[in-house]
Amino acid sequence: MNIRESYDSAARGYAEHLADELVHKPLDRHLLNRFAEEMRGRGLVADLGCGPGHVARYLHERGVTTLGLDLSPGMVEVAASLHPGLDFRVDDMTRLSLADSSLAGIVAFYSIVHFEAAELGGVFQQMRRVLVPGGLALVAFHIGEQVVHLDDLFGAPVSLDFRFHDPGKVVEALRTSRLPVIEHTEREPYEGAEHPSRRCYLLAKAV
Repeated sequence: MNIRESYDSAARGYAEHLADELVHKPLDRHLLNRFAEEMRGRGLVADLGCGPGHVARYLHERGVTTLGLDLSPGMVEVAASLHPGLDFRVDDMTRLSLADSSLAGIVAFYSIVHFEAAELGGVFQQMRRVLVPGGLALVAFHIGEQVVHLDDLFGAPVSLDFRFHDPGKVVEALRTSRLPVIEHTEREPYEGAEHPSRRCYLLAKAV
């Protein structure tokens, strides 16, 4: 079972458990609010690895023109059903179908968790390709070096490796992809609301 098949399998359970997670994450909301202020009226913003679409919807409600992209057709179907009127499509972060310089911004909340550190450069180069000069990318991930393997996700059979990342290595991969980081934020986990891992949020600007 690959990543796409795993998320197809877990899509409905994932949405049931995580579609309202931002309610319990004040820093995430704060950072998304600030991102929305920067992006409002500037053009299209893509939520990469959008899952059930809650981040795209959050930004949409704050006046941002959003597009949700996910590798899993099942997850895209769930997102579209939960958020009618918003645009969700199947796409691959490693080879985005979007045109060059077609986005004003990108949000990638925990969507790099299935990439090894050596693969991040290629993913970030795709982000830079589709961003306009001066466009912003907000990237969130788990801090660490461990790999957590799951065969079950919210009661659904999966085969997924969740990879934690060293912030310094992610910052460097962004910089070499012409996405230098302009803000770097870290926090401890919210007890009872999420996996108990330290989190990193990087805001990068396309040059």
